[in-house]
Amino acid sequence: MEGGQSAGVYSLPPSRFYGEDILFCVDVDVESRTEMKLSGPKGRPITRLDSIKQALLLFVNAKLSISPDHRFAFAVLGQSVSWLRKEFSNDVDSAVAAVRGLVAANSSYGLADITQLFRIAAHEAKKSRMQGRLFRVILIYCRSSVRPHHQWPVSQKVFTMDVMYLHDKPSSENCPQKVYDALVDALEHVSEYEGYIFESGQGLSRVLFRHMCMLLSHPQQRCVQDDLDIPKSLTRKSAPPIDAIPSDDSISVSSQ
Repeated sequence: MEGGQSAGVYSLPPSRFYGEDILFCVDVDVESRTEMKLSGPKGRPITRLDSIKQALLLFVNAKLSISPDHRFAFAVLGQSVSWLRKEFSNDVDSAVAAVRGLVAANSSYGLADITQLFRIAAHEAKKSRMQGRLFRVILIYCRSSVRPHHQWPVSQKVFTMDVMYLHDKPSSENCPQKVYDALVDALEHVSEYEGYIFESGQGLSRVLFRHMCMLLSHPQQRCVQDDLDIPKSLTRKSAPPIDAIPSDDSISVSSQ
């Protein structure tokens, strides 16, 4: 420190905190039927879509616990994007009904055009802004070989986009790295605030849940993802040696 100034002081300028309108867009391609590594009760297989449904309800309940002012709507991605539940609501029962309506396809769609997702988001974002709210898209994508594509002008950044990518491990038959890169490009193409992208090829529900919890962060209050250092790793700490623990005789209590 020089001249009484401390280095690296962080400050958050005061600003209005906006309630969020969040549009979940869930990929319902046949790859969302892929089984996770751990099974459910009585050994019942758990698919990616099963885990996604649990993660969505976890997110909705946690987000409403933070603030009941947040609202949610739901869409699905096949070849293109279509509404599942168009009305934005903070009603948990409405969210549960929408999640129950998610059904995976029996075959591959082949294409994944997210242009319509951006059209919907840009339209809804303008409505949200007129109400003093912030609009966010959370895309949950499950295809290991099909890169999403879009046709969208660079100048329009009126909403924030997050991505959760569940995929198979790389092999001669798929290209999850190229898909991931395309998702990053799409996110950076449209995000008004810092958008986050998380991926997992482990097939573990708990990884999905952990990442969804990280997406609870409000876009106005985020650091850049490269600086994100949560969750912290837990390391086992060894107990202190016996001679380092103070004895009763060495502990004095002062009375007043």
